[in-house]
Amino acid sequence: MALPDLSRDLGLSAEAAGWAIAGYAIPFGGLMLLGGRSADLFGSRRVFLLGLALFTAASFAAGIAPNASTLIGARVLQGVGAAMLSPAALATLTTRFTGRNRHRALGVWAAIGGIGAAAGVLLGGLLTDGPGWRWIFYINVPVGMLIAIVVPLLVPAVPANAGGRRLDIVGGAIVTVAIASLTYGIMNAGPAADPVAWLVPLVVAIGLVIAFAVVERRVADPLIDLSVFGRQPIRAGIFVMLLASALLIGGFFLLSFVLQGRMLWSPLITGLAFLPVALGTLVGAHLGGTFVSRVGGRAIASVAFAVAAAGFGTAALQLDTVALLIAGVSIAGFGLGAAFVASTTTALSHVAHHEAGVISGLINTFHELGGALGVAAMSALAASSLMTPTFDGGFALGLAAWAVVALASAIVAALLVPPGKPAADAPRFAH
Repeated sequence: MALPDLSRDLGLSAEAAGWAIAGYAIPFGGLMLLGGRSADLFGSRRVFLLGLALFTAASFAAGIAPNASTLIGARVLQGVGAAMLSPAALATLTTRFTGRNRHRALGVWAAIGGIGAAAGVLLGGLLTDGPGWRWIFYINVPVGMLIAIVVPLLVPAVPANAGGRRLDIVGGAIVTVAIASLTYGIMNAGPAADPVAWLVPLVVAIGLVIAFAVVERRVADPLIDLSVFGRQPIRAGIFVMLLASALLIGGFFLLSFVLQGRMLWSPLITGLAFLPVALGTLVGAHLGGTFVSRVGGRAIASVAFAVAAAGFGTAALQLDTVALLIAGVSIAGFGLGAAFVASTTTALSHVAHHEAGVISGLINTFHELGGALGVAAMSALAASSLMTPTFDGGFALGLAAWAVVALASAIVAALLVPPGKPAADAPRFAH
């Protein structure tokens, strides 16, 4: 929402404007495993507050940025802070709650995460059309300060749990560069992109992932025990998270272009149009958190993706009727909000406390990768309409493809997600 005004004021080129996004997304996606492992070893509250301090300070620096280099540098530091914040927060929920309370807590987490993208569009439009784009960063400062005061009062400190173990710096560096390279490659993919700009980073990422696997099998204290990928609940959880994130963020991306490019709506009006989408995502996550303990993650995930397919299909068929277009994306958001709950509950209800941080980082990494993949794929599918907003073919193709992907995801989830209700509490797996 703020990128056009921001680029004009700071004189950002098209490439530099892209780095205003990538500068945040790459360290955020790349460092979350390391941030999650740090939360396990040094205490989730401590790591959360350190990440919060960095994110808040970087937000202020971005707000006062006089030029492109300062802004992008501040965005990189925001990404580093967020990579500490996000897994530490999710690990705190996982270790603080048990049984149905955990399911409800994860439902709240999914609701907040799901509506965040829609609420961000709304708030971005309000601030950009109001006090100006710098306030999309300034707004984080008082919020961050308030959270820094409240968290120590409400969340007990978790003692360090290093137990003589060391942080796997080598493994952390390899996986960070691997995920950053993968994120960069995905973000640069597109119909008009130079193949070298995205293919080389993807090949590098694959090579680094292989190197990471070799290193983790040899070090005494690995960043992540690779055997976790042998657990079906964790595999199912990251699959659901990847697809739900891709569908939701890609859908938001396309809807924003339809409303601003095709309908010529202002950022403020476009932001307001996302209110029902945010509400749908919130209600879906709430209901998912309520019913997952009764019917299990498989049923929730399958139904959630099927509902999303119906929503995107409706939007594709009703592109000319704005109310039905927004209603269709809102229905999709309702389904995907529940899918987020199925993902986190399925994966994290089978995780011991000493590994909650790193598995939370893993889940959040796939959320970030899913969002980047969704935007890149939707950019390719809808390229004709993104370049010529009066041409509807690309928009309709993108929404129809999303409906097909969601329906296929419902079928795969029914086969992949374990049957039965989530465990009442986390079993104690051997480290």
